[in-house]
Amino acid sequence: MDEEKYTVQGFNASAAVAGLKKNGTLDLALIVSDREAAVAGVFTTNKVKAAPVILSERHVENGKARAIIANAGNANACTGDPGLNNARRTTELVGRGLGINSEDVLVASTGVIGQELDMHMIAGAIPGLIKALTPDAVPLAAQAIMTTDSFPKISSFTGRAGEHTYRIVGIAKGAGMIMPDMATMLCFILSDININSDDLKSALLSSVETTFNRISVDGDTSTNDTVLAMANGLAGNKDLSGEDHDIFAEGLRNVMWDLARMIVRDGEGATKLVSVEVKNSFSPSDALRAVRTVANSSLVKTALYGQDPNWGRIMAALGRADIEMREDGMDIWIDDVQIVAGGLGMGAEAERLAAEIMTRNEFSLTVDLHQGGYHDRMLTCDLTHEYVTINADYRT
Repeated sequence: MDEEKYTVQGFNASAAVAGLKKNGTLDLALIVSDREAAVAGVFTTNKVKAAPVILSERHVENGKARAIIANAGNANACTGDPGLNNARRTTELVGRGLGINSEDVLVASTGVIGQELDMHMIAGAIPGLIKALTPDAVPLAAQAIMTTDSFPKISSFTGRAGEHTYRIVGIAKGAGMIMPDMATMLCFILSDININSDDLKSALLSSVETTFNRISVDGDTSTNDTVLAMANGLAGNKDLSGEDHDIFAEGLRNVMWDLARMIVRDGEGATKLVSVEVKNSFSPSDALRAVRTVANSSLVKTALYGQDPNWGRIMAALGRADIEMREDGMDIWIDDVQIVAGGLGMGAEAERLAAEIMTRNEFSLTVDLHQGGYHDRMLTCDLTHEYVTINADYRT
């Protein structure tokens, strides 16, 4: 891995083994900005919110932060007041060690729900984390936040604002409990661009909607979903506006889309990455309902695993999506092979060609509703025996 590609001016990171994971691997990450940074966050819409989500939502309200500490192996969710106290205690320990206000420290957790966080382990590891801070350890932080992930997820973008070069680096974790309305996913985005917190929040919200909110592994939304972006301004550019702002927003979206693809590709037990697109719907909301219903359908996803162009399952999913549609007005493709025209199958030869395409690791599924001019897309994966195996004994 090109470590230089993932450094951001003014940011340092570290990772440690605190003992929270059963396998004894890295499970605690720290990211620190040399100076106060603009910050924005997007959090789970689940009504059951983990303690770190509750606390970090409060800490980002003033639009500034200095550090993020994240642990894997324990979600610190459904832990009541003790859980909130432990999250707060974690920020205090980091703040004291760095000599900064604890309210400038954001906290995130991922792992098993319902177990109290072992603060002895956390407190014991924090001094070493602080001592080990270095600019080239962001990839290590990406490793430390993994749970059932099979590989660390990291992406970068380099742009220019006026005469000043800046970088955006994002890390994420996620493989299961993925159906964000904001997946269990964590994402931390770092940049040295100079941008105010309101503009950063606007760009982040827009990017989340078109990236992380357009992926599905298993249809579950976690208690801990967190996306945090920090920008410390050390690139030295003036106020971000016009074309420079648009380029930054596009770069941010590209990093997040790259991470989103990695999350779906790494779906627990997944063997297929499938782009599902709905075209020519009656309204934007219809397009989104339709594409989500198909992408989340367990029967569709198992057909993807079986490399079976079972278009009846797709038709059935669309029929229950509560959208404007006509059965005799729908067309369906697997990549460029049409398997349904006007609601009727195209025959055995078309299905044979589609089945060949479905042996690939990546392909597309497209539905044309012929109801209007709106479209939407999502990334999904297949549902496999391995997914059940992973989640059947997740706690043991």
